[in-house]
Amino acid sequence: MRYAARMRILRAFALAMLLLCPLAHAADWTPGAWKAEETLELQTIVPDEGEYWFPVWLVVLDDQVYVRLGTTAAGRVEKSKTAPYVGVRIGGQQFDRVKGTPAPEMAEKVSAAIGEKYWSDVFIRYFNHPLTLRLTPDPAK
Repeated sequence: MRYAARMRILRAFALAMLLLCPLAHAADWTPGAWKAEETLELQTIVPDEGEYWFPVWLVVLDDQVYVRLGTTAAGRVEKSKTAPYVGVRIGGQQFDRVKGTPAPEMAEKVSAAIGEKYWSDVFIRYFNHPLTLRLTPDPAK
């Protein structure tokens, strides 16, 4: 095979790999698949602290992911340089840009669902939880 023909084939193969590889690794936001997950990790980037990942309990209600945050975690989310967006790790996947929308109207339902899912909430429910978030992926990503 001539050199020019071989190079065209290699370029075509390289282009195909560049176009197809991101699709093979693209994470899908599938809340229903995460109902049994114990925790997810949130990422914030707070001035003077930098990037920080921390675990939180989650519940899935009406095919939406919710988290209930204590005072420290709520402060991190609110002060993050990327607010209202956070990073999320869940079910072996990572999402770099997920919108955390305050959902005070869901606070009681989320608290009740957390109480049913996590036995230790019998104690933790009495701590202050000023922020309930609905997590949704950035549609642009």
